[in-house]
Amino acid sequence: MTFDNSADIRVSPTAGPATPAAAGPKVAVSRAATNGARRFSQRTRTLLGVQVVSCGSYVPDVIVTNEQLEAQFGFDGEWISQRTGILARRHARPDQATSDLCLEAARKAIRVARVNPADIDLVVVGTFSPDFAFPSTACIVQDKLGLDAAAVDVQAACAGFMYALVTGAQYVATGNSRLALVIGGDCNSRITNPLDQRTYPLFGDGAGAVLLAAGEPHQGLMCYQMGADGSGGALLDRPSGGSRRPTTHADLDDGMQYLHMDGRNVFKWAVHLLTDTIELVLNKTGMSVHDVSLFVLHQANIRIINAAMEQLGIPDEKVFNNLQNYGNTSGGSIPLALDEAFQAGRIHRGDTLLLSGFGAGLTWGTALLRW
Repeated sequence: MTFDNSADIRVSPTAGPATPAAAGPKVAVSRAATNGARRFSQRTRTLLGVQVVSCGSYVPDVIVTNEQLEAQFGFDGEWISQRTGILARRHARPDQATSDLCLEAARKAIRVARVNPADIDLVVVGTFSPDFAFPSTACIVQDKLGLDAAAVDVQAACAGFMYALVTGAQYVATGNSRLALVIGGDCNSRITNPLDQRTYPLFGDGAGAVLLAAGEPHQGLMCYQMGADGSGGALLDRPSGGSRRPTTHADLDDGMQYLHMDGRNVFKWAVHLLTDTIELVLNKTGMSVHDVSLFVLHQANIRIINAAMEQLGIPDEKVFNNLQNYGNTSGGSIPLALDEAFQAGRIHRGDTLLLSGFGAGLTWGTALLRW
């Protein structure tokens, strides 16, 4: 979601604790989100009695390296890796769309769980690159899986999976869903401009999925925050193609159908926001970073993650990253990382995970999840 075309990030001394957050059970929350985002709610919620039954992920076969981008478009491959941590990304084939990526991730989650697909009664997809304006991507996935289930998309950009996760968990926790399929996925290669070296190298295509079911009273979302600040919407948008501005020939000539981003200010906002929202959920539970087994964060830019983790005193070994291989997969980012972390033996039953996604809107979602 984010890009920095500024000099190295400079974090205000007031942006976080001078000593590691782990020094005590709580850390101070004293700063509102900045750089276009003025709203930062202190509200959090708890949603227990829900478990992640399984997870799955999928990335397309087409690998696009920094060296390929340099050869094809003249981008500086070394600069990309140094400034973002991204070495390669995946691009969907011409015959693939977002629903195809989501479908494969869902199939894997279903196989791993060894559940009867007939028991799935809800499909929620977090995406901002749907196959069509309508029907929803969730309906396409539901049909291809042959499910008897309600299906709906949620659009919160790179926070889309977190919004979808909370939505699906609500249905399960209240007994209104027996088995919910929650997916995050995007085909960013279709909505980024290949001539824009500020954004095109950052994004990749991919999807991830989880199955949710009723769990033990201690399982689920121990504490979560969902937030939005529409005043920062212009920092990251796609100007043309909606009802406000139907696409014209002039828009196509000007590239208005592609994602546009104020990289410098989005970068600064993301570092502050990530620090704030993690501090908030830790404070509300009285937990420290030592109590968290693994941090699985939106894979936007390694410098955003590193800056926030340094402020919070979170050691590298507690943070799972895979953006070097896939870039920013937006809605697919967190569930893709979750699946890879699980497959790598980094997640076990009873672990406490901290998940955080943030993106256009501006939107974010952060949760302490008891696995």
